[in-house]
Amino acid sequence: MNFIKSFSLVIIISLFCNALLYAQIPAPAQPHPVAITGATIHTVTGEIIQEGTIVFENGTITALGTNVDIPDNAEHYDAEGKYVYPGLILSYTNMGLTEIGAVGVTSDFNEYGDINPNVRAEKAFHPESEHIPVGRSHGVAITITSPGGSRISGLSAAMMMDGWTWEGMTLHAPTGLMIDWPTIDNNDDEGRKQIQLIKDAFDDARAYHRARAVSDDHRTDMRWEAMLPVLEKEIPVVVQANDVRSIQDAITWSESEDIRLIILGGRDAHLMIDQLTAKEIPVIITPVLASPARPWQGYDEIYAHAARLHNAGIQIAIAGGYGSANAMRLRHHAATAAGFGLPRDEAIKSITLYPAELFGLSDRVGSLEEGKDATLIITDEELLDLRSNVEQMFIQGRKIDMADKQKNLFERYKEKYRQLSE
Repeated sequence: MNFIKSFSLVIIISLFCNALLYAQIPAPAQPHPVAITGATIHTVTGEIIQEGTIVFENGTITALGTNVDIPDNAEHYDAEGKYVYPGLILSYTNMGLTEIGAVGVTSDFNEYGDINPNVRAEKAFHPESEHIPVGRSHGVAITITSPGGSRISGLSAAMMMDGWTWEGMTLHAPTGLMIDWPTIDNNDDEGRKQIQLIKDAFDDARAYHRARAVSDDHRTDMRWEAMLPVLEKEIPVVVQANDVRSIQDAITWSESEDIRLIILGGRDAHLMIDQLTAKEIPVIITPVLASPARPWQGYDEIYAHAARLHNAGIQIAIAGGYGSANAMRLRHHAATAAGFGLPRDEAIKSITLYPAELFGLSDRVGSLEEGKDATLIITDEELLDLRSNVEQMFIQGRKIDMADKQKNLFERYKEKYRQLSE
């Protein structure tokens, strides 16, 4: 038994040492103005600027257009024939909370117990995760990193994909309270008990804050302290619900609690169009690249889901899969939705502007406008063309190292077969 433990420890250490070989040095603060010239600039909120220029200084966009003043000391980045977009926002992921699925000690996104509103994703975020540079290589600049594993899992955080520490990588926190709504059948007593746990937690939180308001001596409970931004409607509750009954229950419950609701998943949301549109409830779609849940549905049931919701007037964001290794596929999910009816500009907004709006980040990221963060990407083809490559990323004006473990392995084995073929 001791041998097995020792061997396992050696394997874990070896995996981490191997990961460190690919660790990158975070970019320093922007040292001087930068001017990207000659590009097709997709502002997302305005017109597409052909052969445009975007200037940023001290991490903030200062000018963009076809006729802008460029500071004398600016670094010029020639992007003729290329495209500039806002950095992509992955609106649901465990990025930074897990590393190797088969090695439990590298994962920290699930907590024990059913009610954990005080769990904060940013506190457990691992800045040196090897998934981060891979996601960056595919355009992901910001993630809404979310805990899971409980009925009330905790608070998500908007994390920038570059930095030395979790504090420096936190763009905004908290961004939402994560709830996994039970799926119940007609005679499912356990499911009803789970729903009651959620309701009791909100009742206890409200009672706690009423007591705190009249007595400074009341004992502090971090669980209920963490729920104050939710009760005051400063941040939304993100409820994972897919079937009609779960979505319906979540809507009814959110109205009784008078809280902001976002549906996560929403597989059957197209069957509840009237309620979702009337109450202006957005949906985060996870994923688009998936098979239909029921045998009688068409192969394109999930592919066309985003288009159906958009056409009905429901605000959507596309997140793809939850696992951090899936971040690299975010564009693929949006492109598939565009291929099955979602307008291309809406598909781009679903992974840029709309997640920023849902989580209170749109004053800083999600579009390219003067005064916003210079968090953007440069691609060699249009974003939703899956042949395109993200050539460069800037996060708050910092020029990001675009290398990653997968690129390094590609070059390694390309050289191997070149040598072996001589």
